[in-house]
Amino acid sequence: MAARVIGTGSAIPKRRVTNQALAQRLGFREDAIERRTGIQTRYWAEEGDTPSGLATEAACAALQATGLDAKAVDLLIVSTSSPDFILPATSCLVQRNLGMRPVPAFDLNASCSGFLYALSVADQYLTNRSVQNVLIICVELKSRFVNPDDPSTAILFGDGAGAVVLSHGVRGLRSLRIHAEGTQHRLAYLPAGGSRNPMTKETLSNGLHWMKMDGKRLFRVAVQRMDRVLTELGVPSCDVDRFVFHQANLRILEAVCKKQGIPPWKNHLIIQKAGNTSSASLPMALDDAVRTGKIKAGNLVGLCAFGGGATWGGALIDW
Repeated sequence: MAARVIGTGSAIPKRRVTNQALAQRLGFREDAIERRTGIQTRYWAEEGDTPSGLATEAACAALQATGLDAKAVDLLIVSTSSPDFILPATSCLVQRNLGMRPVPAFDLNASCSGFLYALSVADQYLTNRSVQNVLIICVELKSRFVNPDDPSTAILFGDGAGAVVLSHGVRGLRSLRIHAEGTQHRLAYLPAGGSRNPMTKETLSNGLHWMKMDGKRLFRVAVQRMDRVLTELGVPSCDVDRFVFHQANLRILEAVCKKQGIPPWKNHLIIQKAGNTSSASLPMALDDAVRTGKIKAGNLVGLCAFGGGATWGGALIDW
């Protein structure tokens, strides 16, 4: 028996942000943004939007796809690097919103690789038969930490949530690899706001609560690590029916596909319409692929992600 995805769902805020709107603010040509990133639009949270609210919406869509009630869920894992609060966990707020039983619920932070890390945890619970149904939600409101005047991040990041429900099945998770390399922690990080560097007038005035990213170096490391982990999975790309990547940047994904010999039609993309939604992007893209019929029963699906930390991972799922 394997950990099997039995339902997917996703959610985005209502506020749609076009390249045209950003180009005017940043002094860019509109076509230059799409050329650099592959992104045409992204969605940013409005005042009153919360990670737990968006996560709840995605969870409801995933549960509806399965026909299960929230009370059938035995474990809830929320992956986020932009939670409602430092305390309590966003997962507890979602548990309340969904009216779930008092089952285990916790947050996990592995940046953009969060879905694969959560999948590895869910697989352990399902394998040892301690649970029947697991709900994973990845949610990010990265727009709250992006300096709108910083072109290195403002053109990339969007907000959203993706969710999957897992249970036992004959087909399901075939293999999974996750890694971390803390020496690369400054590729993408928030300098202030944690216990090491709490909020002060100085941190605010110095812009230390905006996300920082070393874009050129991140590009090189991301391509190398994603290429490596896909090879670790041990299955040639020609045997995989569909690939779903963390929607980081179209140029990164194209470079990885070129190294692996993956034809463009096998790489399912939503980055053009949703931007980089960090850990939410992989399950959001997975949901889109399922609902548009690009992933069907009997397919072998490859997943891959790279994120801050640095963290990365890959997986194969018999759908």
